[in-house]
Amino acid sequence: MLFGPMRRSERKASGLKPLPQKQYRSPYPSRGMKFKKSAARFPIALLAIAAAASPPCFAAEPGRTMSASTHASSAAAATTQVQGQGAELSASFAYDPAKRVLRVDYRLRNTGAQALAVFDRGDRHALASGRQKAGAIAAPTLRSIGDDVVLEHIALPLPRPAPVSPPTPLATKLAAGAQSNGHFEFALPGLQAPKRLRWCLGVAAFADADFNSPEQVGDVEIWRASFAVAERQQTLCTPWFDVARMAFES
Repeated sequence: MLFGPMRRSERKASGLKPLPQKQYRSPYPSRGMKFKKSAARFPIALLAIAAAASPPCFAAEPGRTMSASTHASSAAAATTQVQGQGAELSASFAYDPAKRVLRVDYRLRNTGAQALAVFDRGDRHALASGRQKAGAIAAPTLRSIGDDVVLEHIALPLPRPAPVSPPTPLATKLAAGAQSNGHFEFALPGLQAPKRLRWCLGVAAFADADFNSPEQVGDVEIWRASFAVAERQQTLCTPWFDVARMAFES
């Protein structure tokens, strides 16, 4: 005979009364229930904490990008006037040394007795290649003289050899006694700022034989010019602008 605890079936077979079954109960029933609920909430709590700790993300807003033009326009402007033959040019320079951007605002007045052609609208090649928007003021050409830089809006002569798509000068027509306003911004290339800056604008007497194919773009009329005007145009140049002093030389 083996000694040890009897199974329930053996006690029943021997005539002994079966022992009552015991049901296990947790000594902490209420705590067990709370643990289950808090376990279900635990991932949510972690997400809430992570969301509170993470920095907010904002979608980019069109038109709110900070540009060089904003910095340049906030700089103090220096003004000057240039007298030419039948033309008067007023210009203001605002240079941002941090962004190396120059903003030029100008007003041209025709003081002569006949219309003037104004060469600040680029050329046909730049327009055809998409580098220039029709009717808009073009980017100036740049010419370095030692440590100085000259920006120019002028009619350029025909290159040699002549290209397949010639850079035919484009101009606006300014009537006698009328005036026009414009502005442009230019980011200076390179790593070192120039010591001095100046800007030149080309104008010429409007002769019908030298201009053709007018095109109305908004409220601006654009004319194609002959390359011959490059030789007889008048260039109105500002005095040198001292970058360190932010002022025009007298």
